[in-house]
Amino acid sequence: MLEPPPTAQLIEAFANSLNLEYGTDALDTPGRLADWLLAHGLLEHHLHLDPEVHAQYLALRGGIREELGVNVGVSPAVDAVEAADAVLRALPLHASIQDAPLSPSPGLPQSQQPLATLALTWTQLRLTGDALRLKRCAEHTCELVFWDLSKNHSRRWCSMRVCGNRVKSRAYAARKAAPEEMTRSADRSR
Repeated sequence: MLEPPPTAQLIEAFANSLNLEYGTDALDTPGRLADWLLAHGLLEHHLHLDPEVHAQYLALRGGIREELGVNVGVSPAVDAVEAADAVLRALPLHASIQDAPLSPSPGLPQSQQPLATLALTWTQLRLTGDALRLKRCAEHTCELVFWDLSKNHSRRWCSMRVCGNRVKSRAYAARKAAPEEMTRSADRSR
């Protein structure tokens, strides 16, 4: 499968609404969050989102980003994961035999329905195992979320040419500097 499934594309877009390298956040205000939800088909019309609901979306995004870092060996920030879990525990969901097996509760406020949809999308990715192919770049200055197309699902960076090269260049410089530092320390101790 070369193309990520729509569920992965949505979660990737949600997670990448925060871009550390450029210092941008497409969801930094309730209005921009509403615009993003509308652009991604999660809202039918623009809604006013209060700051509390805005904070719930940001907490969910933060927890998802932390969990995607685990896929490349980065330990998650426990507080971010716990905050996302608290948001998820508070969302009422509706189980059905006839309709979609699990969906946002019909009584859920319109402002939180996309939040429940994102939560269900994340859950579906986890259940199908596709979440393992969605990763957060291991380069700490980037952390862009990407779909791993490698055969053995071992890719760690969004781009080997950019982020992988940065990491490998720093490692090389550190290895090269280590013997020089040991020589200087030995010279000082004489």
